[in-house]
Amino acid sequence: MIRDPGHLLNGTVEVPSLPMIFTRINDAVNDPRSSIADIGGIISEDAGLTARLLKIVNSTLYSFPSKIETITRAVTIVGAQQLRDLALATSVMKVFTGMSEDLVNMESFWHHSIGCGITARILAAYRREPNVERFFAAGMLHDIGRLLIYIKMADQARAALLRCHSSGELLYKVELDEFGFDHAAVGGALLQLWKLPASLEEVVTSHHNPRGAHRYPVETAVIHVADIITNAMRLGNSGERSVPPLDAQAWDRIGVPPSYLSETVGQVERQFRAAITMIVPDTRK
Repeated sequence: MIRDPGHLLNGTVEVPSLPMIFTRINDAVNDPRSSIADIGGIISEDAGLTARLLKIVNSTLYSFPSKIETITRAVTIVGAQQLRDLALATSVMKVFTGMSEDLVNMESFWHHSIGCGITARILAAYRREPNVERFFAAGMLHDIGRLLIYIKMADQARAALLRCHSSGELLYKVELDEFGFDHAAVGGALLQLWKLPASLEEVVTSHHNPRGAHRYPVETAVIHVADIITNAMRLGNSGERSVPPLDAQAWDRIGVPPSYLSETVGQVERQFRAAITMIVPDTRK
């Protein structure tokens, strides 16, 4: 048994790369010499991404008093890092195509990812975290490793899914048993390859084991709880047939009172469909 998820990043089947437009946006945001106009100009080169981001910033997710009509204005109002994280969250959906339907329904997979992102964003906003879009991006990416497993280990992944369907076991635990690693570890390795922030890498790697997060424990706890809520609400599906167990320490760490849970669910329900219509259709072109 191969127990190193890093081996999936090599081999004859090519590992998907992030869209070049996001790489350029990320480089510009990280370059202190870049201006708001520079960042807006790069985003504007991609008409689909521009339309998507403008839809999002003009939606109920923000509820700005007046319409934002240009990307440069959006960068000014929303923030460069925040818009970069929104660009990442929506751009990654175009990376994985041609997946086998018997392994994963991509629409359902992205619905689950968007649901987790929305839920994480709401929990982060309750905590008054800076740049809640990084939580949305982390929620969108938390199960990304599962797609790489489907690409690089299709037969083994199919066997793991069949085992879960017949036994009722949690898929991530079957992955650990069958492969020696789970999709979370694969996702973390992929984000490292993509040179994304270390915070995203740790959150994705540890979202089923939040106590293993040492540098970004709060961020990881938020995504862990958001994933549980999203699974319980049955918003899409990334492979799990049952709701994974909630880590009580993670719940305590995020500091959200149980009384807020019903309000959180209500907000997720209101924002989820709007987010789907803003993000998902563009991926079908």
